[in-house]
Amino acid sequence: MNLALSFLTLLFAEQQFDLGEMLNAVTKRIIRGLLFCLYCLMSPVILYRALRSRKRCSPIRNKLLLMSATDLARKIREQQVTSEEVVRSYITRCIEVNPVINAIVEARYDLAIQEAREADNVIRLGHKSLDEIARETPLLGVPITVKGSIAVQGMNHAAGRKWPQIPRALCDADAVQRVRAAGGIVLLVSNTPELCMCWETYNNVTGMTVNPYDTRRTAGGSSGGEAALLGSGASLLSLASDIGGSARLPAMFCGVFGHKPSPGLVSTIGHMPGSDDKAWPNFFTLGPMVRYAEDLPLLLKAMCQSSRLNLKLDDKVPLRDIKFFYMEDDCGSGATSSIDRDIKEAIRRLVEHLNFQHGVTVQKVKLKDMKYALELIAAILLRIEGVETIFTKNSDPREWKSVTVEVLKYLCCMSPHTFPNVMYGVLKKANSAKSQNYIKMVEKNAAMKKQFEDLLGDNGVLIYPTFVSAAHYPYEIFHKICNVSYLAIFNSLGLPVTQCPLGLNRNGLPIGVQVQKFLKNKISSFYQLISPNAFFYRLLQIPNVIILQFL
Repeated sequence: MNLALSFLTLLFAEQQFDLGEMLNAVTKRIIRGLLFCLYCLMSPVILYRALRSRKRCSPIRNKLLLMSATDLARKIREQQVTSEEVVRSYITRCIEVNPVINAIVEARYDLAIQEAREADNVIRLGHKSLDEIARETPLLGVPITVKGSIAVQGMNHAAGRKWPQIPRALCDADAVQRVRAAGGIVLLVSNTPELCMCWETYNNVTGMTVNPYDTRRTAGGSSGGEAALLGSGASLLSLASDIGGSARLPAMFCGVFGHKPSPGLVSTIGHMPGSDDKAWPNFFTLGPMVRYAEDLPLLLKAMCQSSRLNLKLDDKVPLRDIKFFYMEDDCGSGATSSIDRDIKEAIRRLVEHLNFQHGVTVQKVKLKDMKYALELIAAILLRIEGVETIFTKNSDPREWKSVTVEVLKYLCCMSPHTFPNVMYGVLKKANSAKSQNYIKMVEKNAAMKKQFEDLLGDNGVLIYPTFVSAAHYPYEIFHKICNVSYLAIFNSLGLPVTQCPLGLNRNGLPIGVQVQKFLKNKISSFYQLISPNAFFYRLLQIPNVIILQFL
């Protein structure tokens, strides 16, 4: 019936008949039908997960765990609390919750305590003023956690992949070096799916990371380990990565903030997997995940690879000077699901708050080319070459082993790799054969970016759903795979975007929205919206603390 309606709608539309559009619409309906069949096949597995008993993280009793990094850094500098106290508090919390959420790959607790003592000694000696410490080492004594795919010297750097011998990072990733130089203390590296190639966090080495709000559900991926630690109060500042919503989806599922910076703002050196493709940094980036909105600028400034950039992260933002737009409906693609009513209601509450409390007019918009988001992502992101994968041969990422052989090994239960990694090879090979479609999608991508520019200009902000629903059960992402277009489209367009929590849904699970601003060849006022003096900080920080107290 859906196929017939799609055909008739296109055939008798008043606009000029377009065979390509008709075939595209029909194809999407077919894809959605196939994904529904997949859902039916997987229903017993999903039902089994749903019927399992739900574990709970222990309540947060230590007040230090409920302070922002900004406050803790100030208290440490002023000797109101020691770094060692803070670090030990987070280590205790990590030990408490990890048996429940399974988020930690390897810890360095003893070294972290030693570094905390050194930070306390630096402050006690008094060789620098408080202003000098705040300016030169703003994170001094504050604990951080790092996604396992990001190199931390001496630590496990397997990125969820099975190796004959565990690979260890020879040096810190660029972003880790910078955060450490700012005074941050690394506690651990966290779980990630194999080579980060899934929107859920599980692998054949560490196992599955679960959601702290409901351990029967997924924490999301690929930065699911970081999100679960943040959501359970076991981390405060996290270094994550994002190429298709890898930081934003788990951030929403676990009720925290996740930011995808502008391309080139944060170095990608030291991440596994990497790529020698020149376009890689346009789509892939490292970014911050935090519990408190005021900590986003703090961590982002520390991660930036150039101190000369004038980010203006601490500038005040007059709301009357900003144009607000929002979308609450699906992106128009026949392959995606509808937005859950709880998320729509949360967006409407946000709009009403802006209207009545701040006198700001928020316009509902519809970007016509968003319906092509899925095609753009598939054509452009799958076109990136030189990515380290399970098919890499002889350490040359552009030379591949046989995809067919690996598929057969997987079907015979002889492959050490996970399903998403095997399927990446199949999709990559299929996409490589469509060169003409790639050119068309590049042109469409540029046109969509122009639509964002025309709509938002220099002072516009778009409020957009992060995902169609709150955290689902493990493996459901396979039949919901088309819905990641809500996230990955911003990677394809190369635009900065932030996931912001908006409370809990009717089942007590976190929900949120993405906040996006178009930037005309500069990095500036977008980040002001999430700075301590800005609206989203004031509106969203308090609900975020309340969410943690539900644990």
